[in-house]
Amino acid sequence: MDDGALIAGVELGGTKCVLILATGPEDILVRVELPTRKPDETLAAIEEVIDGWSGFAALGIASFGPISINRRAGDYGHITSTPKPGWQGTDVARRLARRYNVPTGFDTDVVGAALGEARWGAAAGLQDLAYVTVGTGVGVGLVAHGRPVDGLTHGELGHIRPVRLGGDDWTGSCPYHGACVEGLVSGPAIAARTGLKGADVPADHPVWTGVAHALAQLLHTITLTGVPRRIVLGGGVMIGNQFLFPQIRAALHQSLGGYVALPDVEDVDRFVVPPALGNNAGPLGAIVLGQQALASG
Repeated sequence: MDDGALIAGVELGGTKCVLILATGPEDILVRVELPTRKPDETLAAIEEVIDGWSGFAALGIASFGPISINRRAGDYGHITSTPKPGWQGTDVARRLARRYNVPTGFDTDVVGAALGEARWGAAAGLQDLAYVTVGTGVGVGLVAHGRPVDGLTHGELGHIRPVRLGGDDWTGSCPYHGACVEGLVSGPAIAARTGLKGADVPADHPVWTGVAHALAQLLHTITLTGVPRRIVLGGGVMIGNQFLFPQIRAALHQSLGGYVALPDVEDVDRFVVPPALGNNAGPLGAIVLGQQALASG
């Protein structure tokens, strides 16, 4: 992999897009943020920015999803069953790859963030990790041996149904699954339950007990895949409420019950950590996706 190659990176998020031209975190030549609007409007704005760049050897795209990542599928590079109005069926990767005619990597925004944190951030030096984002939705990116873990499609672990906290029978906010993890802990779920934006919910509000419990259940499942040597827990809900980390770690430790008797897991303070790249985790992950596409030819 050519770490010195100039890569164009696109993080296509549900509310905003971040575009960077870079070789890595210490060499970001350009960084541009754009609002995510209707598909054609958004993609045209992305193209207008990238059209002004030159010299990049590859393109990486880390996108909100669900997306089609099977290169043999007719809908490869498209956004699929997203609840985001107007975006279902939108061609992203093939459209941009045709326009710029360079090797193009395409995966989810959480896989991108996982790759970025593995290369330069909170999991630097580790080939196996999970990145969990808790914000507008809940997503999980798994990386093993330095590559995204996928098969039929990418993971959607944010939609597992957790063991519920005793006495909590709230129906949840997910339009597909009700009280899945996303339906219990996402920003919209917290707002629906409390009537407050996440940033306005005080640290002593009882809602956080359920949030920490459900997230610990998710991390329990991720741990039992046997993949991550570290779990990086980011997104707006987590970054804005750092007090959740000790609660989640304690609940995870209790839930696992000593079953995974490995030092990496039992040292829960080092096993579950915040991101180190901040708002650049996703865009820098897109740079890694571009680097991997370039290395694959």
